Amino acid sequence: MIFSRTLLRRHSVLPGFDLALGLTIFYLSLIVLIPLSATFLRTVNDLTWPQFVDVVTSPRVVASYKLTFGSSVLAAVVNAVFGLLVAWVLVRYKFFGRRIVDALVDLPFALPTAVAGITLTGLYASNGWIGKYLEPLGIKVAYTPVGVFVAMTFIGLPFVVRTVQPILEDLAAELEEAAATLGANRLQTFRHVILPVLMPALLTGFALAFARALGEYGSIIFIAGNMPMISEITPLLIITKLEQYDYAGATAIAVVMLVMSFILLLAINGLQAWTRKRQGK
Repeated sequence: MIFSRTLLRRHSVLPGFDLALGLTIFYLSLIVLIPLSATFLRTVNDLTWPQFVDVVTSPRVVASYKLTFGSSVLAAVVNAVFGLLVAWVLVRYKFFGRRIVDALVDLPFALPTAVAGITLTGLYASNGWIGKYLEPLGIKVAYTPVGVFVAMTFIGLPFVVRTVQPILEDLAAELEEAAATLGANRLQTFRHVILPVLMPALLTGFALAFARALGEYGSIIFIAGNMPMISEITPLLIITKLEQYDYAGATAIAVVMLVMSFILLLAINGLQAWTRKRQGK
């Protein structure tokens, strides 16, 4: 028995697995775990628990939490809906300029965040191409929380599209034909046949868009206005405290962001696992 286990270990299907696993853990520790651990340790060493609570629950910080997390979730939901729509159009329809539209989806990936922020501000300012038409209607985008939402939506859309698109391309047309043969209309086919298959990918895209929006800085600070208690995001507040040499306060806010982000992403991953489990039944 011992000899057979040793033989299996020597003739592993993945050659060099032990070395690859060790290098993977070392790399993740160096890039991810050690910096995150240093943030927690810095907070523990510099602040007592009452001081930590005072820093992370001050009115200005709480207002930034509400804006950052609320806008991130809302932007991710909007991107999930319209990202699915864009992916559907790109996969299911052939039209002139489709390749150009497909390339434009990746524009937020390639565009520097500062350029994106300046461009969005120019478009949605009161004298911008779009803002000058919204302003008479009482809709102000630039230098308001709405501008934060717009910027987060802009940078998060590609994550949903590129996550859902491959699943749509691999989806067999026979499934829809079979549903139509059994008397299902288009809405029923989409709801009961297509959407369950797309749901894990859609949730993944939602999680990626949410995480991207949560940590976004460059494209938001130009259009947000950065007014405390109104349009100030949490990453900007962390930068502000670092510029004021308040390292303990900055790391304390960063710890809260890390914990809340981890909890939300863990919940989304749990929902993905539950969805896959239901599909397997």
